[in-house]
Amino acid sequence: MKLIADCHFHTISSGHAFSTICEYAKEASGKGLELIGMTDHGPQMPGGPHIYHFHNLSVIPDIMYGVEIYKGIEANIIGFDGLLDTEEINIEEMDIVISSFHGPCLMPSTKKENTQAMIKSMENKYVNIIGHPDDARIAIDYTELAKAASEYGVLIEINNSSLKPTSFRQNAEENYKILLEECYKNEVYVIINSDAHIHTDIGESNEALEVIKKSGFPEELVTNTDILKLKQRLGLRRR
Repeated sequence: MKLIADCHFHTISSGHAFSTICEYAKEASGKGLELIGMTDHGPQMPGGPHIYHFHNLSVIPDIMYGVEIYKGIEANIIGFDGLLDTEEINIEEMDIVISSFHGPCLMPSTKKENTQAMIKSMENKYVNIIGHPDDARIAIDYTELAKAASEYGVLIEINNSSLKPTSFRQNAEENYKILLEECYKNEVYVIINSDAHIHTDIGESNEALEVIKKSGFPEELVTNTDILKLKQRLGLRRR
């Protein structure tokens, strides 16, 4: 399975990442990627970018080094009602809005409340990806999450960074096996992303691809294997 895009990575603007958009684009070009999505953390993440960073995304070229650049945000869920830290940001102008649960922005609660937070965030029509729902420290009901993703047309991310031996997230591989089974039952599309914090990791997805292979998850439900399929699924709720 060949991936043609990587739609989750962080630049130096996120505060704890180490590369610029130019470095990412050049690296992606060398690896044969057709599209990358820049998704720096929302402003509630400690050390994260000021809202002006997102207001000024239009200055970034649409194509760099022959690679198409999508501009977006990894928004933080900041309430169990699904509230995101995007109230002062024009997310309707963004190509990608990832909704993610991060402990520094919202302390995990019960499985019911954690799941509710993710599902309620999907009610925001500009959210098109749920980021790394894989950490055992943030218990999630994967049956309910997959059903909601199917209803709202939201992509579920298979996060390669979570699957690395160095990851701080817990039990990601086992959790993805369960989640992928639920996604298959509900015909939910997934997207494989690197969650890179340095440009050399852009497009690196071996661990995620191995989990997909072991689970027998069908390639037709993996969104970023085809550029037209990717754009169609990302734009589904923008219409």
